[in-house]
Amino acid sequence: MSTPIILLPVDGSEHANRATAYALKLAGLMCARVILLYCHRPFPVKLGEPYFQHAIDKIMVEANALMEPFRSILAEKGVDFTNLIIEGPPGKKICDIARIESCELVIMGSRGRSDLKGLLLGSVAHRVLQQAPCPVLVVR
Repeated sequence: MSTPIILLPVDGSEHANRATAYALKLAGLMCARVILLYCHRPFPVKLGEPYFQHAIDKIMVEANALMEPFRSILAEKGVDFTNLIIEGPPGKKICDIARIESCELVIMGSRGRSDLKGLLLGSVAHRVLQQAPCPVLVVR
C-alpha cells in the first residue's frame, strides 16, 4: 500500500497557519506525506532581459521567504514532506497537483491573503471544493 498524500496549499495567511496545524495532526494519524504548495503570481512576460530575470528572482525570493516558516514547522515535527512553488492561478493549480499526485486530501485555509470582507469562503477555496479530485478540508 502506498503512503497517503496530503496537499497543503499555503499563502502566508493566518488561515494557512491554522490549516498547517490540522495537516500536522492528520499527517501523523495517517502516516502521510505532505506536499506543501505555493502558487505565485505569473511572471511578467513582457519584460526583456535583464529585467525579466530580475522579476523572476524577486518572485522566487518572496515565494521562498513565504514558504520557509511552513517548511520549518513540518521539518521540526518530523513530517515527511516535499514542497512545490509553481506559477499560476491557485484554484486551478491546487486541483491539478491534487490530481497529478493522487492526493488523498487537500487541507487549506478558508480565505487567503486577498481576504475580502463579507465572503463566507474565499474564491480559491470555493473553486477547490468544486473541482478537486479528492476530499477537501477547509479550515477557518
